[in-house]
Amino acid sequence: MIAYRLQAEVLGDLNAETLRLLRHIGLASKSEAVPLTRALAQRQRELSPGTVLVREWSGQTHRVMVVEQGFVWEGTTYDSLSKIAQVITGTRWNGPRFFGLRDNRSTEVAP
Repeated sequence: MIAYRLQAEVLGDLNAETLRLLRHIGLASKSEAVPLTRALAQRQRELSPGTVLVREWSGQTHRVMVVEQGFVWEGTTYDSLSKIAQVITGTRWNGPRFFGLRDNRSTEVAP
């Protein structure tokens, strides 16, 4: 608890929305808590503008930057990661999965 308080003082505490969600999860029954924890996990995967996703595919490194309007790859703005993944691979992919946002396979996220 002491370490958490020190970290919160330096980096800032949880925002109000996250605190409300955590309280709600704590008060929920077991059957209600599972969807709520999924909602928390989804919020943790949200990407802030300026985040760079890096993925290697067929020996080439691909960098995608998150911007307010979507995602920029090779100078073009796309509204979804799935469209970028399809252009890179030539096949349909789930974009978040391709860039490692649903699992940790062969990707990096750089600030």
